[in-house]
Amino acid sequence: MNRRWGSFVLAALSCAALLGGCAAPGGTTSSEIRTASDQSDSEKRARVRLELASAYFGRGQTTTALDEVKLALAAKPDLPEALSLRGLIYASLGESRLAEESFQRALQLRPRDSDALHNYGWFLCQGRRFDEADRLFATALEVPQYADASRSLLARGVCQARAGHWGEAERSLSRSYELDPANPTTAMNLGEVLYRRGEYERARFYVRRVNMLPEQSNAQSLWLAARIERRIGNMSGIEEFARPLRERFPDSTEALLLQRGQFDD
Repeated sequence: MNRRWGSFVLAALSCAALLGGCAAPGGTTSSEIRTASDQSDSEKRARVRLELASAYFGRGQTTTALDEVKLALAAKPDLPEALSLRGLIYASLGESRLAEESFQRALQLRPRDSDALHNYGWFLCQGRRFDEADRLFATALEVPQYADASRSLLARGVCQARAGHWGEAERSLSRSYELDPANPTTAMNLGEVLYRRGEYERARFYVRRVNMLPEQSNAQSLWLAARIERRIGNMSGIEEFARPLRERFPDSTEALLLQRGQFDD
């Protein structure tokens, strides 16, 4: 992968977080509250299968998850949540055509389903179809009372950064951070965007929040912090982050770049 986007992999991988959240049944689309009594027997069976599929997918048991989704759709072929999850599963298997067909069918059935819009948007982003992805994220964020706006803002900001739209990426990630300031992935990616824009002191603030807790920090966050300190001209600060990078992640790409002194790669 191009080193230019190395730091943004953190957000992409947290789309196991994005994937996990995406797979949750039930889009935010209607003011009507459905209860168990509103569901037919076939829908109840489908939703049980869908919950199993989501759980299997979250554990990385992709084939089993796909089997459960097929059973859910056999019971209720027009269940948008199942179609959206099927799209995620096919995407994880590298079946892009089948994934896109699943997302499109889900949105045909429920055009304002925030989860389906988000999932399809992230799929398009992974395929570098950035403008299409941005429109879908924007539509998801327009859904009233969308509970996962911070998630879609994070994904949107990462995609905007990948497209080189730094100002837009900063706005999306800043808003995501306002909604969910405890999310280290958002802080890390916002720090990376600010670093790319030459806003080193501001970038320093966000990445330090990630590195404050050892369980949150990783090779990417430590490397970004070291690069920021170098840009600021704080030579002792470089070693503050270089030391744990060497000690904790000696085999990482970031540690190798540090060893070579390739701070700007």
